[in-house]
Amino acid sequence: MAARIQNIVTSGTFSLDGGTWDVENNVWMVGDDAEVYVIDPAHDPGAIVSLVGTRQVKAVLLTHGHDDHIRYAREFAGLVNAPVMMNAADQMLWEIVYPGTVPDRYIEDGDSFEVAQTSLLALHTPGHSPGSTCFYAPSLNAVFSGDTLFNGGPGATGRSYSDHPTIIKSIKERLLVLPPDTVVYTGHGDTTTIGAEASGIS
Repeated sequence: MAARIQNIVTSGTFSLDGGTWDVENNVWMVGDDAEVYVIDPAHDPGAIVSLVGTRQVKAVLLTHGHDDHIRYAREFAGLVNAPVMMNAADQMLWEIVYPGTVPDRYIEDGDSFEVAQTSLLALHTPGHSPGSTCFYAPSLNAVFSGDTLFNGGPGATGRSYSDHPTIIKSIKERLLVLPPDTVVYTGHGDTTTIGAEASGIS
């Protein structure tokens, strides 16, 4: 069976630099009736487990290390017996949530994750955070952008470890080169397309 994309929206908080904000996060699943990858299992492990059902979770893939994306990753992974993976450049953010530990595996640019005859290709897109990583699935005409690219433009760069020129460079060089009709599945908010966002990136 071909891979499909599923989504659940969860609610919680994001904290950094002494502030805390209410947020809603998109949790994405890619797979079939037997196995899936789960991208950024935020806030509500129980609800995400319910959506997974009896399927095997091959891994938890984290787009970056901000606490709204990773705080419940270990709990969720324990419930489904899956490894947690993240780019090493966000280790300092990981340590805020999980001091003295590391993810089960580090994701490197160009890594490929296979499920249901579908490949998810890791694209390192620093800027929102040093280790921000998108996952591109050509056969699904999809890219999972985390907080790098939203419906309406680039992710925020006003807090620690982020940089606006870097995120613009990442978007231009790694995302805007994808086919314009590629659907962007974001970390927060509505989906968009590469073509729809291209004109607003400068």
